[in-house]
Amino acid sequence: MFSTKTPPKPTFKSYLPPLQTDLKKTPQLPIKKLEARLLPGEIVVNEANFVRKCIGADSSQDDLWGKLICTNFKVSFITHDSLPQQRFQCTHRLLGEHDIPLACVEQVVTVNDAKGKQKILGCNKKLKFNPTELILYCKDFRIARFRFDEAGPESAKKVCLAIAHYSHPADTQLLFGFEYVGTRFYSSSGERVNGVDPGGGLQTPLFDCSSDWDREIKRTGASEWRVCSINEDYLVSPSLPEFFVVPSSLADQDLKQYACYFNSQRIPLWCWNHSNGSALVRMSSITEPQQQRKLDQRICSAIIKSHPLRSDVLKTDLDKILPNIQEIQTALVKLRQICVIDPFEESEEKWLSSMESSRWMEYVRAFLKHAVEVIYMLEGKQASVILQEEEDRDLSCVISSLVQVMCDPHCRSLAGFQGLVQKEWVMAGHRFLDRCNHLKKNDKEESPLFLLFLNCVWQLMEQYPAAFEFTEMYLIMLSDSMWVPVFSTFLFNCPRQRAEHSRDFALSKSISLGKDQSLRFPPVWDWSQQFSLKDQALFNNPLYVGKSAPCVHNGTVRTFAHRRSKRNYSSTLRGVPSVLRNGALGDHDTLTRRNSLMPRLRTDLAQLREQQESPAERFLQDWLSRPADPQGLLLPQLLPSHLPLWKLYFLRWVPEARIPHGGPATTFHKLSMLADEIEMLQNQLRQYKGGGTPALTPSVPRTEPSRMYFKAGSSPCESSPAPPEYLSSSFPFSPVGNLCRRSILGTPLSKFLNGAKIWLSTETLANESL
Repeated sequence: MFSTKTPPKPTFKSYLPPLQTDLKKTPQLPIKKLEARLLPGEIVVNEANFVRKCIGADSSQDDLWGKLICTNFKVSFITHDSLPQQRFQCTHRLLGEHDIPLACVEQVVTVNDAKGKQKILGCNKKLKFNPTELILYCKDFRIARFRFDEAGPESAKKVCLAIAHYSHPADTQLLFGFEYVGTRFYSSSGERVNGVDPGGGLQTPLFDCSSDWDREIKRTGASEWRVCSINEDYLVSPSLPEFFVVPSSLADQDLKQYACYFNSQRIPLWCWNHSNGSALVRMSSITEPQQQRKLDQRICSAIIKSHPLRSDVLKTDLDKILPNIQEIQTALVKLRQICVIDPFEESEEKWLSSMESSRWMEYVRAFLKHAVEVIYMLEGKQASVILQEEEDRDLSCVISSLVQVMCDPHCRSLAGFQGLVQKEWVMAGHRFLDRCNHLKKNDKEESPLFLLFLNCVWQLMEQYPAAFEFTEMYLIMLSDSMWVPVFSTFLFNCPRQRAEHSRDFALSKSISLGKDQSLRFPPVWDWSQQFSLKDQALFNNPLYVGKSAPCVHNGTVRTFAHRRSKRNYSSTLRGVPSVLRNGALGDHDTLTRRNSLMPRLRTDLAQLREQQESPAERFLQDWLSRPADPQGLLLPQLLPSHLPLWKLYFLRWVPEARIPHGGPATTFHKLSMLADEIEMLQNQLRQYKGGGTPALTPSVPRTEPSRMYFKAGSSPCESSPAPPEYLSSSFPFSPVGNLCRRSILGTPLSKFLNGAKIWLSTETLANESL
């Protein structure tokens, strides 16, 4: 029989839900693989997984996890994570968000925390320890830091060695530009598959043919000068272009005879003509002292004949007046140390003295001052000027370019400025390969002369913002393009070197060049290679005043020329009133600015200082006493208080220097929308044919796209959109994720930058501390 007793209650209780087999399984989303975006001719050399890119200085909670990849073009960090805060950055078509070109890598440093070791890696150097950290110091002032805590020790070591090796190419043809151009623009059969737009859409002259030089002669009115072709196939000078301009009175046979007496056979080159007939000429030094007097007489006689007034020729020796390339390089190294490497633990006074000790701003002032002295000779004395330098490939590039930017409004337009750089730097044989140190072979040859020139141009833009068609963002993008080694502009020392290396590379890769004598590298002026049309709008200055200001009256477009007024600007506008000489006032003069602290110095002291002024200084002061014409001559204020640090370039990667919703970007945003609204109104007025007031409706389409990056509403009746959240003093760059160093918060300078004070010039801060 069966027992009737009930079974005991179970003592075990399950907390797991019952297994349900009838429910459908939810599909798992596939995880996207971390793969680098490769360009034509780019290959992956090595990679490491589970790498952490450091974002925060003190905490790792915001760090990004991903894959670190080394290719033959760049160091790439690929991640699924996003940066911790809203940000903005131009979308680069050749580089990703976390990519660094190998040509931009200045130093590769590996660290092992456990052993307390660190080592700077170079080409073909061995690494005896497993790195736990990698720090990349970049030439554009960035610092990137990666941790290998979770990565395999061997893969970490291999990727570090690969970065060190490929950032030190052993030969020019190992630069990525050769593989890129050979793969992208030529098929495997050797036929050309895609053309290169040499003008970049702006018809920028490359000055590689005689017609470009002919147009420049006609534009400047240099009727007594001619295009010379004795250097075709580079038979006379290895560093000169095939075509250049010489006095009409000099025969080709004489030029060939003179060439052997000049350094590197670089005979005198014409740069530019003043409207009064004075010419700006550059030449290398004469190597034969016995021929010095004879050659000087013949060259000067030919230049005098080219002047309508037969004025004298003045010569300036740049090597004796200006700092040399090593001094300029030392100044930039010190400035980099101050701006991005050293922690801001010193006081403001230490910062100012450190900045002064770098001598960078002193050199900027020296080049601007000498350019003014050359302009005084050209305009004040109406004399032609010869810029003499030992090799005529460095300092003369800076001075000749600055003179033309100050004198010629065409060189302040976008197309004119690009043509100027092409003529005075690229075709004149500036050693970009050596000065940028792309091969990392000789540090003594490295020198940031082109950056120094751009810094001088920025100083002029700061003092005359309506005179330039382009913005400081354009200057920075142009400077950064030096480290993207695919453009012919910054890749070679001279046109002949480009032609020879291109031919040799084409032969080694069995590329049939056809009609081309060498590979056609794209120039940097083809900005569509790097940026979209929308991002290129950041280059356009909303304040720019062209040759004339357009206005629409009763449906007709009229222009009003800018006339120089005889009225003098007050000191609040120009800095120095007309009655003021070196801080001294006459007996009956009064200051035009209220509450000025400028003391009244004794009259005899003022007279003594005026007697000590050079003619060039008096020429400058006389010009500064009158209002400036944006389409005329521009001369800079040279007092230290008028020459500030280029903050957007040198401090763009420093998080502590970033001012959210502040800086010049907020002004640029407002001005861009105003300029866009003006364009929209002009577009509507052009379409209106009657004499009354047109109806302003949003339905009127634009006849042409807006030049501005920030645009107004669709109708003038609408309110302007609010400033974007991402605007900051670093716009359009973002320091987040690009610089990581030890704790530097709470220091006097960071408190100053985060406080309520505006960013004053260093001289103003120095005066406040007195």
